[in-house]
Order: sequence, then C-alpha cells, then structure tokens
Amino acid sequence: MAAAALREQLNALLSSMYASGLVDDQFQQLQMLQDDGGTPGFVAEVVTLFCDDADRIISELAALLEQPVVDFDKVDAYVHQLKGSSASVGAQKVKFTCMQFRELCQHKNRDGCIMALTLVRNEFYDLRNKFQTMLQVVPYALKGPFDFQVFTGIVKMEHMLLNLKRIACPCFLLTFV
Repeated sequence: MAAAALREQLNALLSSMYASGLVDDQFQQLQMLQDDGGTPGFVAEVVTLFCDDADRIISELAALLEQPVVDFDKVDAYVHQLKGSSASVGAQKVKFTCMQFRELCQHKNRDGCIMALTLVRNEFYDLRNKFQTMLQVVPYALKGPFDFQVFTGIVKMEHMLLNLKRIACPCFLLTFV
C-alpha cells in the first residue's frame, strides 16, 4: 500500500479514536513530545508499556474478584493504578470506567466490581486493538512527507466541534456513554 494511502488510514484511525472519546488530549501530547525532537518510537514504547501493564492489572483484578473473600482495598489499589496509567496515555474511556469501578470498590459491591471489570476489559481491548493497528501502520505511513502539526490541528478542531455538539445537544452524549 502506498505511503499516502496509509497516512489517510492512520489519520482516519486517529480521528475516530478522538471522536469516539477513546483517547483524549493527553494522547496528543504524547505524540507531540515525540515530534518535538523526542525519541523516535517514544509513543510506540509508551503505548506498548501501557498495554502490557493494563493486561497484567486486568488479570490481577480478575483473580482478586474470584476469591471467596474479596480484598476490596487491593482491588481498589489496582484500579487506581490502571486509572493513573490510562490518564497518562490519554486512554479516556478506560480512565472513566476505572473511576466508576473505584466507586463500586469503595462500596464493596462485588457484583458491581465484576461488571465494572468486564467494562474496563472491553474498553481496554478496544483501545489496544486500535493502538496495535496504529503501531502497524505508523512506520509505513510516515515514509514521505507528513506534517504532524497540521494533522494535530485538524484533530483539535474535530475534537472541539464534537464537544460543541455535546454541549448543544445533550442527547448526543447518550450515543457515546
């Protein structure tokens, strides 16, 4: 596939990730750190570390919630860790789901925590799949001219328009929550 077509595919993927709320401005900040003279492959490294860590935490949470007596303090600590790492990479949906999960931990609601774990897992798997696609496309898409500053400006505008639509029409939120 030609580099231009792959760049279009990458742009569409990233735009959909922002538009759906899967990632937020923090993810864009990571990309800009790399582009502003940072280490090549910085985003790929951070995303890979996040995915590995999140996989491990989700497995730990599943094991804790299967115990006859659940240690909710331990569950909460793992969820807090996942929330923090999600926030640091801009994994907005995972972060928000972790916030809800923590509330259920504080109320020691085992069934609610099990449901929240399923939601966190689903949001994470969706994000991980998109990250994996992005990491496969990026090396080939960036061969040739690619003005990331122009791209991030377009994404910012799309993101602002999406937020304006949410404010103007609260029912719009229902489609994304």
